[in-house]
Amino acid sequence: MPGPLDGIKVLDLTRVLAGPYATMLLGDLGAEVIKIEQPGTGDESRNFGPFKNGFSLYFMSVNRGKRSVTLNLKTERGQAIFKQLLEQTDILVENFRPGTMEKLGLDYDTLKVQHPSLIYAACSGFGQTGPYAQQGAYDMIIQGMGGIISITGEPDGPPVRVGTSISDITAALFTAIGVLSALHHRNRTGSGQFVDVAMLDSLVAVLENAIVRYFATGEVPKPLGARHPAITPFEAFASADGHVIIALGNDTLWAKFCEHVKRQELISDERFRTNADRTANHDELFPILSGIMFQRKTDDWIDALGAIGVPCGPINAMDKVVSHPQVQAREMITRIAHQITGEVEVPGVPIKLSETPGNVDAPAPSLGEHTAQVLTDVLKMHPDEVEALKRDGVV
Repeated sequence: MPGPLDGIKVLDLTRVLAGPYATMLLGDLGAEVIKIEQPGTGDESRNFGPFKNGFSLYFMSVNRGKRSVTLNLKTERGQAIFKQLLEQTDILVENFRPGTMEKLGLDYDTLKVQHPSLIYAACSGFGQTGPYAQQGAYDMIIQGMGGIISITGEPDGPPVRVGTSISDITAALFTAIGVLSALHHRNRTGSGQFVDVAMLDSLVAVLENAIVRYFATGEVPKPLGARHPAITPFEAFASADGHVIIALGNDTLWAKFCEHVKRQELISDERFRTNADRTANHDELFPILSGIMFQRKTDDWIDALGAIGVPCGPINAMDKVVSHPQVQAREMITRIAHQITGEVEVPGVPIKLSETPGNVDAPAPSLGEHTAQVLTDVLKMHPDEVEALKRDGVV
């Protein structure tokens, strides 16, 4: 069954993570994605581990379903081929440092003259404007600059990186949202537009509560470990055999919990009567709850609290995550076969559509795997011409 973006063609000039993740999402939803790579080297992430039979599974994880065409955009012939492909393209996505495409003469202002319906998305570290626009960026840099490290980890502990490349991924999600918004606008008006997404902007956008708390109180938020800054108890506790998370988002759940553990006196305790009271007096409440939670094993707590409607859960390591029955039921781990790696597992599509579901139906391409196919089938080149382009280093 074709996905919702069936018939949409994407030229993907992205590398590493943020850009490739965005175009992967478009591909998962049915778009045809042609990944343009530098001959001989390709996307840098092809050299990032882990590897299976010499092929990067890092690259595999964010480039599935795409077709790889090698093309040297620094050559006149390479640019001519690129522009031919552009004539059949709806969306162009790149994540070069601002100014790179302008130097090649392939920036949006230049291309839109001949392609007014083109949607051109640029995903970069700091965006196309502002004093930092020309600086390069990596996720760790943005995590630091964007403040998320300052609220991550244990109180008074050393700086701790969020365990996934959160600024890359949020930028990818916002890039995909921007592209789809521009596509909707084009469907109504016929006009394309420029989509400018920055990793720093994206990370600031998802700080939500931290920014609100700062402006509301004037106090700079600090790391709080595994607890919520505004809801209590809403954190991880040590159990008899590990850890268990309880999330009591209102006073009714608090009362249910207290009754279950036979500590009804805590309900009427002036220090803990409301969520605001419990949050203000967290330092007094935490040791009380810690003593309670340490009395049972994690699974026992989950069974008992789940039975009375009190939200709780374990802290799963990756082996537990990928085998979890809910994750499996939602098809969030899928298998794809590659000619080099054989069968590998990758995350599935989290957007569930009833009529036009997305799909993971092909692996990531080997470098230049589809160059000849695209040039002969799409641009109608003769195979001898393709071979000449290879000899000349154009593809």
